[in-house]
Parts: sequence; C-alpha cells; structure tokens
Amino acid sequence: MSDLLGTSLSGMQAFQRAMEVTANNISNANTPGYSRQISEFTARPGVGGSGGYVGSGTQISSVKRIYDVMLGEQLRTATTGFSRFSTLNTLSSRLDSLLADPNTGLSSGLQSFFSSVQDVANDPGSIPARQALLGEANGVVQRFLSLDQRFAETESEVNQRISRSVEDINFLAGAIANINDKIALAGGRGGQQPNDLLDQRDMLVRQLAEQVSVTTTKQDDGTLSVFIGSGQTLVIGTDARELAVQGSRFDPTRLEVVYKGIAGSTPLDTSLAGGTLGGLLEFRSQTLDQTRQSLGQTAVAFAQSFNEQHASGMDLRGALGGDFFSIAPPSVLASGLNTGSGTAIAAVTDLSALTGEDYILDFDGASYRLARAGTGEAVPMTGSGTAADPFLAEGLSIEVGGAPAAGDQMMIRTGRDAAASIGVLISDPQAIAMAAPTRTRSSVNNLGDATISATTTVDSGDPALLTTSVIEFTGPSTYSIDGAGAFAYTNGAPITVNGAEFTISGVPQVGDQFTLEPNFGASGDNGNGLLLGDVQSVGILDGGSISITGNYGQLVADVGGTTRQVRANLDAQNVVLTNVEDAQLSRSGVNIDEEAANLIRFQQAYQASAQVISVASTLFDTLLNATRR
Repeated sequence: MSDLLGTSLSGMQAFQRAMEVTANNISNANTPGYSRQISEFTARPGVGGSGGYVGSGTQISSVKRIYDVMLGEQLRTATTGFSRFSTLNTLSSRLDSLLADPNTGLSSGLQSFFSSVQDVANDPGSIPARQALLGEANGVVQRFLSLDQRFAETESEVNQRISRSVEDINFLAGAIANINDKIALAGGRGGQQPNDLLDQRDMLVRQLAEQVSVTTTKQDDGTLSVFIGSGQTLVIGTDARELAVQGSRFDPTRLEVVYKGIAGSTPLDTSLAGGTLGGLLEFRSQTLDQTRQSLGQTAVAFAQSFNEQHASGMDLRGALGGDFFSIAPPSVLASGLNTGSGTAIAAVTDLSALTGEDYILDFDGASYRLARAGTGEAVPMTGSGTAADPFLAEGLSIEVGGAPAAGDQMMIRTGRDAAASIGVLISDPQAIAMAAPTRTRSSVNNLGDATISATTTVDSGDPALLTTSVIEFTGPSTYSIDGAGAFAYTNGAPITVNGAEFTISGVPQVGDQFTLEPNFGASGDNGNGLLLGDVQSVGILDGGSISITGNYGQLVADVGGTTRQVRANLDAQNVVLTNVEDAQLSRSGVNIDEEAANLIRFQQAYQASAQVISVASTLFDTLLNATRR
C-alpha cells in the first residue's frame, strides 16, 4: 500500500512542478530574451519482487531551456549588421540632406555669386552692382563656413557617441563576466542549468552585439568567453577587459578606440568592429572625412582660381587687383609621439593635381617619405625640401626645417580644414578688378593692314606690367620692343611683353607701330570680368577636367549614392533580422495556446494521481476495518 501511495505522490509532485514550469512560461510570454522551458520526466527506479520489477513512479529530472545555439549566433550577427547600417543610414542621410538642400548647400550660393559677377561684367562701372557682388561673395563664404561648421558638429556628435558606445561595451562586458560567475557557481552546486541566468547572459550578449561585432566560445564550466574586433578578448570567465577612447597622435580632438589588454593599450582593429561602434567609425572615416576633404578642395580651388584671375585685372582706381578671398594653406600637424623638433610648411602650387587628401610626412632618420594617411600608399616627391627647392607632390610644395628625429611624423591636411578658413578680403566695391590691366592700340600712321588683339595677362606679378611699350616693325618680318631687339614676326603668333600677351595679325609695313599701355580710366572695361565669370565652369581640378561647380556636384552625387546604398543595405539587413527573430521565436518563444493545453494536461494528470491516492486510502481503511473484527 505504501508503494501505491509513494508512486502516486511522486506523480503529484512531478505534475505540480510541471504546472509551475508551464505557469512560468505563461508569465514570461512577453519577456524579452526569455526562452521557453519544458519539464523532462523520467521514471523512478523500479522495485524488484517475486513477481518482477514494479515501477515506483516518476520524477522531473531537469527543466530544459529550449534554445538553438546556431539561431542565437545568427541573431547576434544580424543584430550587429542591422545596428551598423542603421547608424550609417542616420548619419549619411543627414549629410545628404545638408549638401543637396538649396537653402544649406553650396550650389545655389555659387550660382548666385557668379551671376552677380556677370552682372558687374555687363556694367563694370556700376557701384550698386559691385556692392551686390560683395554681398554675394560674403554669402557664398558663409555657405562654406556653415557647411563646415555642421560637419564639425557632426564629428563632435560622432565622438560623443563613440564614447557612449565604449562605455556601454565596458558595462555589458562587466555584466556578462558577473553572470558567468553566477552560472559557474549554480552549475557547480546542483548540476542543473540556471536557465534564467543563461537567458540574461544571452540577452546581454545580444545587446553587446548591437554595439560591436562579437564571437563567443562556451567553456566547460558553463562560462562564456566573448571576443571582439580581430579576436581581442573582451570577456574570459569572470574577468572582463575594457575599451577606452583617446585622442589621436595628430589631433587630440579626434577620438580613437583602444583595447586595454594585459600588455597595455593598443588600437582596436576598427575594420571588423561592426555594430553601432563600427558604423560610427566607418561613417567618420569613409563619409564624413571625405566629405570635409572634398568641400575643402572645392574651397581652395574656388578661392585660389578666383584670386589668380582677379590679380590679373585692374580696379576702378587703376590699381592691380589683389586677392579677393582669403584661404589658409594646408594644415600641418605634428605627431604627439615625436621626439625631434622638425617642422613643415605646405602650400598649394597646382590646383589641377590637388587631391584634398591627408598625407603623412615621415622622417626615417635620413630622409623624408610621403604617404597617403588613409591607405599608407607612398607618394613620390621631387625636390630637397628647402625653401629654394621644396618637395613637390600632387599639387603641393613642402618646405621642411628644424631638427627631426628618426620616426617623427607630421600630418598634412590639404582640404579638411580649408573650408573653415575662407573669407572675403575686399570691402570696397571700387577695388573689384573687372578691367584688363593693359590695352593695345595701333598707330594712326600705320601703312600696313596688320591689327593687334586685346591683351591677356599671363604674369600679374611682373613689375613692368603697367609700363608702356612700343612695338615697331623694323622690317616686313621683324620688330623691336622699345627700340630693342629684332624679333621674328609670325602672323598671329602670341607675343608676350611685360607679363601681357597679345597677337598681331596681318601684313605690317616697315615703321608700323603698336602700343601696349596701362588701362587707366577704363571704368567701362570688362575684359577681366568676363574671365572671372568663366572661373565657374573652366576645368581646374583633377588634371583640369573638373570645374568648381562640377567638383561640388560630384560630392553631392557621391554622398547621395552612398546614402542610397546604405539605405538599401539597411532594408535588406532588416529583412534578415526579422526572419532570424521569427525563427528564434518559433523555436524558443512561448506559445500561449500550447502552454494552456499543457497546463490542462498536467492538471488532469495531477488529478488522476490524486485519485489513485484516494483509492489507496480507501483500500487502507478497508484493511484496517477488516483487522478490527
């Protein structure tokens, strides 16, 4: 009778536990990260007798967590990818809108400025038109400054988000290590898996995967080792490593992520970072940096090319035009690790070869080497680096000095900082040089049919540019300049005198004279103004194949194309993540209908076991009553 009672009691206890597990599933049906649990029944050992072995009931051998490791890894990978593209999409879309918007972008400002240049060229003596031009000049400069300021604010935001992401990674690593400790203790005490702790750990690992790409390895004691980047250990057992941020060796305001290992801090391999952190670093290096460099390249090309042409003209007061815009030379930043006192001064000498990129100038103890900052690709240089013979490379001249030590480095930024430095130098509308500085005329006494063209300034720095010169033909095919020389005459060939160029065409007679003279008092002349208007469309950059407006248009197209590609990748990654989440929920999620059916099934089994106990009690009472007689 006692066996009957014991067998029934084991069933009641087992089914009660099963109902408790089922009730826990129902209660956590909407708990994020919860994995469905099931009770595993096993038969208790039978008892041998003369009639054979008789079973002694049932028991719950374990409460098993329904979890698919492969699906868990796929979910973490999909989460990492989605977080990365979500970050890229948010930031890239902001840049795209900023550059393409007519109210904030540069295109409309450039168009308005050059339209105003054309207005002055149409009426060179108009002071109101000149004043309007100065207003448009300040407007386009403000566009450059505003765009660069917004880019700087975006970089500051990226730095802050990088710091927060690193803080989150460190917090999650510590939390995983703490749960590892609890899991190891729980597994050692009862031999059963602490399902709730495992769910918490998996949830933390997934949250970590949102920040950075992770790989995991389960250890024999139940702990989970977590690795990031190119294999750096973040968590091993109950110990957690940390990441940190620090300023770069060239720019303390530019934060870099370092791994704090046993041997000290080392740069994290950000190419494999993934997640929010990887998206931030990728956006900064692949989109934001290149956008600022391209905008700066446009600013340099705009300011220098306009200045060069403006210096080739004459203003209303008869003075040669100077620089119209101010623009800073390329920035040179010394590494904080340098031990020597080397210096460098860079300048843009050839706009057609200017790339706008950053370069690293490295001293090996004997000579300098130039390389691209992004790729490390060597860039050939000519020259010796002195003031008289500077290094020349990709549109730059570099003059070095001081006493550098072996291993010292300097970064040269050719475009990144340029847009923030542009300004307008002219405030007097009469100082705008719209006229050509020189003019030509033919003597009224000439007997031949030769004619002379208008002048083009080829060297505005020539000290004799505004000196009057007389070209006189000493023979049918020779001429002198101010009485000197016997120069060969070729019909229509360019002639350069005192920095001005012109042509003489036709058949001159001996004694015919032509005069080159300053263009004083030519308030209605627009010779230089027309050339200033052409600066907008003439090929300047990329070997002379891309104009100023074309370069900015290419920037807008590049950022727009990148944004569209990122958005497409985000949409695709969202589908992947949704599918994996659905698969994981179908495997590990709680189905309320199924749990309700299990609850009824276990309740009925519990009631049946209770009925057996009732029968055993009746039999026992009958037996007692029979023995009293």
